[in-house]
Amino acid sequence: MDGAFVEILGLIAGTLTTISFVPQLIKIVKSKSAKDVSLIMFLIFVVGIFLWLVYGILTKTLAIIVANSVTLILALSILFLKIKYDFKR
Repeated sequence: MDGAFVEILGLIAGTLTTISFVPQLIKIVKSKSAKDVSLIMFLIFVVGIFLWLVYGILTKTLAIIVANSVTLILALSILFLKIKYDFKR
């Protein structure tokens, strides 16, 4: 299979997966509440995304690096807001 096609496919998949966090982030910011977000799940998720990013860097796989860098930023934002709003109560 053509390497460029595979790379584009990976970038599209990564983009769709990554932007799936945007609606949740917007909802948390607007409502100033993240009470329905599981802290344990998000902690595990952030560690997993970080490890995927490390894997992408070690294997020099652009699609994995880009997707997981952006996903990590979004997930850390949600995690930060979760902690901020939970401990604010």
